Amino acid sequence: MNLKPIFRFAPSPNGFLHLGHAYSALLNFHYAKKINADFLLRIEDIDLARSKKVFIDAIYQDLTWLGLSWQKPILMQSSNFNSYKKAANHLIEMDLLYPCFCTRKEIAKNAIKKDPDGAPLYNEHCKILSKGDVVKKISDSLPHQWRLNMDEAIKQTGNLTYLSAQPNPTSKLIEHQIRPQDWGDVVILRKDYPTSYHLSVVIDDAAQNISHIVRGKDLQHSTDVHRILQKLLGLNSPIYTHHDLILDDDNLKLAKSKNSMAIRDLREQGLSAKEIKEKFGFNL
Repeated sequence: MNLKPIFRFAPSPNGFLHLGHAYSALLNFHYAKKINADFLLRIEDIDLARSKKVFIDAIYQDLTWLGLSWQKPILMQSSNFNSYKKAANHLIEMDLLYPCFCTRKEIAKNAIKKDPDGAPLYNEHCKILSKGDVVKKISDSLPHQWRLNMDEAIKQTGNLTYLSAQPNPTSKLIEHQIRPQDWGDVVILRKDYPTSYHLSVVIDDAAQNISHIVRGKDLQHSTDVHRILQKLLGLNSPIYTHHDLILDDDNLKLAKSKNSMAIRDLREQGLSAKEIKEKFGFNL
């Protein structure tokens, strides 16, 4: 067993990295150096339709320009679909997943609440379908995804917590009670590819022996889902740190979907890697 601490930066190659990514990558690298840990790069390319080689190449270029280095080999999630499917099958055998045939439009129309990300909360319509209805819909090749029966999952795991701390030897560990029920029956296997962010990240963090997960506060609520999946699948839980987000001039978080200024654009405009690191208070 590898007892050395391990950090990771795990971007999705569906756009060019922006300053928010730069901060998170630099923070992980900074903490790894501080406690003599390994630093891994993982490419989360499960969405094959949106993942592009040009974005993967840009990730390597941007991070190298920032002065970061990482252990090899780099894990490409697209090469790990079999592992995700195996884990999902285990959950199916535990009778914890069920097929959902609802469209996004139907879910939005019938939702009366929102999940922690602000998306319409699924109303569990397909959970009450008869076995005959399910068999017929699948035999008719209706598109479907597989959802976690959250109520049953919580019954099996009981109350769970996770630990957070700033990654240094003197930091105090803080215990957090999770509330996965706020997410409802989350998707574990999507319609368009055989996994989900929640499942793949849990499987890969365990496989890579990640000891510390440092990521933005926008993913803090997701930890509740990840923790219950770790328990159900018999996986260790890392120590978490959720950092503040880098905001734009409108006090909103940076995002690829908003075409936030990319690192490569800042570089072309003459900004140096040293200036970016100084902006964030890093001396790497």
